[in-house]
Amino acid sequence: MKLVQLDIERLEPSSSHKSSYVLLLSEIGGERKLPIVIGPCNAGSIAIYLESNQNPERPLTHDVIKSITNNFQITISRVVIHTLREGVFHASFFCFMDGDEEIEIDARTSDAIAIAIRMGCPIFTYNDILQEAGIILTDDYTPTYKDDDLQEETKKDVLETLSLGELKKQMNEAIKDENYEKASKIRDEINRRKDKR
Repeated sequence: MKLVQLDIERLEPSSSHKSSYVLLLSEIGGERKLPIVIGPCNAGSIAIYLESNQNPERPLTHDVIKSITNNFQITISRVVIHTLREGVFHASFFCFMDGDEEIEIDARTSDAIAIAIRMGCPIFTYNDILQEAGIILTDDYTPTYKDDDLQEETKKDVLETLSLGELKKQMNEAIKDENYEKASKIRDEINRRKDKR
């Protein structure tokens, strides 16, 4: 399977969950974006490094991991987001020590990315994951939900009643509004219907 390198485009608060954030990864040399919803702790760890590129006053968990790998000459070569299951991304980082065989270590995607930015190693995903979960920013859109205060359950019910064409139009609107979490939910509904075929 073909690997595609990603770059961190931005990190922003989720529009629908106050305690969550959306980490937007962009395809290097392409137009697709991969939105990943992460929790506040790892969002903070990533944001500290992205904004200042300096270590905090006291080391965070990902800084401790960096210190351990540096002190024991462990090289982290890359991070790979390898699976998307029920809307959740799964990742691994690959490392080796002094010419030993490279080993794969399973990790939460947000942890793997927080480590990758500290170690300066590349982030990859497979092309089929980008095909399934990636979004492309576009100006082609139509109006979406008129009531933004609808509860998430109600929104899900509404999605189930829409045609595939309407879903695609609403996803374009969500992308235009940079509401990547909503776009992800719509994408999941589209994929759920494809799986039923």
